[in-house]
Amino acid sequence: MAVAAVCGVLLLVPAVNAWAHHSFASEYDADRPAKLQGTVKKIEWINPHSWITIDVKGADGTVQTWEIEAGAPNAMFRRGFNKDSLPLGTEIVVTGYLAKNGLRRINGRDLTLPDGRKLFMATSNPFEADSEKKDK
Repeated sequence: MAVAAVCGVLLLVPAVNAWAHHSFASEYDADRPAKLQGTVKKIEWINPHSWITIDVKGADGTVQTWEIEAGAPNAMFRRGFNKDSLPLGTEIVVTGYLAKNGLRRINGRDLTLPDGRKLFMATSNPFEADSEKKDK
C-alpha cells in the first residue's frame, strides 16, 4: 500500500511542474519591473510563446544578451506584429518583469520601435501582474 501511495505521488510531480510552467508568478517577479534597450539579435515565432533575443550594451561597453518572452505568434500578429516588424539589428526598448531565477530573461509587456510606435506583447492577461501585486 505504501509503495502504491509513493508511486502515485511521484506521478503527480511532473503534472504540477507542467501546470506551473504557464504561470507568470512561477517564473517572473511582478515586483521587479525592467526596461531594456537593445538590438534585435533573433526572433522565434513559436508556440506557445514567441521569443525575442536582444543585445543590450552596458554603460561600460559590455554587451549582454537578453531573452524576452512574448505572446503566442497568433496573438502577436493580432496586436500588429508581423515577421517584418522587427528586422535583425533594429534598436528597441522593452518593458517587462525580470525572471525569478536570475537569468537574463524578462516577460515582455511593451515594445517600443525606433519610430515611437508601442506594441503590447504580453504573454498573458495584461493585468495579471498588477492583480497579483494587489493580492499580496
